[in-house]
Amino acid sequence: MHKKLYLASNSPRRWALLQNLGLALLPLASEIDETAHANEMAQDYCSRIAREKNQAAQAVRIRQNLAEYPILTADIMVSIDGEILGKPSHQQQAVEMLKKLSGRTHQVYTAVCVSANQQLFECIHSSEVTFKRLSEAEIYAYIATGEPMDKAGAYGIQALGGIFIQHLAGSFTGVMGLPIFETVALLKKVNIEVLPS
Repeated sequence: MHKKLYLASNSPRRWALLQNLGLALLPLASEIDETAHANEMAQDYCSRIAREKNQAAQAVRIRQNLAEYPILTADIMVSIDGEILGKPSHQQQAVEMLKKLSGRTHQVYTAVCVSANQQLFECIHSSEVTFKRLSEAEIYAYIATGEPMDKAGAYGIQALGGIFIQHLAGSFTGVMGLPIFETVALLKKVNIEVLPS
């Protein structure tokens, strides 16, 4: 049994969550076009992107003749009223996103793919997050911290953005970017056990 795993992700949160499980992580590039298809539902988009990232990472591993460890990829989408809220590209977009989320419940979809031995295992996790009503002052002060700019939906549950969350139905780590319970189940399918069962 091996515990080495390629992680094709730039997310420091995913790296930290998996390192906390005692896994030896190896970085692997996975560049793809993340443009949503017309009328694509958030959870379908999220699953497709995680899958395509995994396929791209597999191609890189083969092309670079790297050791055959399992590859993990993931993607996260925030959705409200059927609209996908990705990472804000500028501060005004972050303001608009936070105003949409203010005082309302939205969905967070996190897709995870693990591949090994020419097999792909995947799951998608859904959480519902309810924000308190945000004042303009809170929104602008939060954006001034810089925290929202690299996060889907313009907030991070694990840091300052957590103070806006009135209720969470689902997975805290899923909203961070990697649902641990589901991820560990996928890893077990490729013979990586975090704890012996």
